[in-house]
Amino acid sequence: MALSRGFRDNFDWALFVVTAAIAVTGIVNLYSATSAAGPHLKDIYIQQIYWLTLGAGVAVLVVAVDYRHYERQGWIAYGAGIVLLVLVFLLGREVRGSQRWVPLGGFSLQPSELMKIFLIIALAKHLHNDPRTEGRTLKDLIIPGAILAVPLMLILAQPDLGTAMLLVFIFATIMFLTQLKLRSLLTLVGSLIASAPLTWTYLLKDYQRDRLSAFMEPEKDLLDTGWHAHQAKVAIGSGGLSGKGFMLGTQNQHRFLPDQQTDFPFAVWAEEHGFWGALIILALYLMLVLWGLKIASEAKDRFGAVVAVGVSALIFWQTVINLGMVCGLLPVVGITLPLISYGGSSVLTVMTGIGLLMNVSMRRFHF
Repeated sequence: MALSRGFRDNFDWALFVVTAAIAVTGIVNLYSATSAAGPHLKDIYIQQIYWLTLGAGVAVLVVAVDYRHYERQGWIAYGAGIVLLVLVFLLGREVRGSQRWVPLGGFSLQPSELMKIFLIIALAKHLHNDPRTEGRTLKDLIIPGAILAVPLMLILAQPDLGTAMLLVFIFATIMFLTQLKLRSLLTLVGSLIASAPLTWTYLLKDYQRDRLSAFMEPEKDLLDTGWHAHQAKVAIGSGGLSGKGFMLGTQNQHRFLPDQQTDFPFAVWAEEHGFWGALIILALYLMLVLWGLKIASEAKDRFGAVVAVGVSALIFWQTVINLGMVCGLLPVVGITLPLISYGGSSVLTVMTGIGLLMNVSMRRFHF
């Protein structure tokens, strides 16, 4: 009885409610997004419910184990993530020119999604063991940089530019919020900008260059490489202030909007619910990220704080990149919208992150 009362008192209801609100919104939106699609997508919202249920179960298991145990097993988790990324090249199947998925029975797992969590845990473990409190220099980034570099190279080789970019942003956010010197940060940014020509020439595939070209000249090829972004912007703009109504979006119902269940669900929502509906989605994500940072500020040790910052960064950057590419502010790179886009690996990754946030939040009372 006492254990049950303690769990109830320490349970982070704000985190739970905001997460549930985003997930339910995603299911409702998926129902509309696939209502006019073929039979292969017709019941995809039901599959999303299954994934969310499984993700909730994973989150419960993550919460059940004191997060300090994850710190002790941090390198094992990181190593498991690297092994999964290697298995992609041995067992993976190719979809749209990329080899990212490992078949597991009746479904496929995308190891690069799970690597986001493993990277956060590994960086948190390293920083937990580093007692320094003064600002970090470039020399101090050698080890964490190596932790990032191994999965980054494997993911770029798949190729998966979007996820690789997301790992870099998570890494940069964690290092910046753990007292990286501004001069060191500016040097890193300058190095990335200077390496852009080499990246364009040697790392990017032809279809990735086409996407970037379409972003820089959106009107050049609207019927091919620029089609996705153009139709998404038309859908968002046609929603106006209050939207066209649930399941009444013409871009979606007439099937002009591609990948509406994975990359562009926000365009479906904005067309149907308008500017005010879009603001609700943005407010929910903002609340989730800010609450995650609050959890980080109240954590009782550095590992918990860095994990909370990392998960918050994951949700923030994944949301920003997805909304940016849907609105035409960023190139299309195949990043999903957390808990609203369809995708088993994405749902499991985000729900695992939510479980870690809940774990850190609840155990701030147990030290």
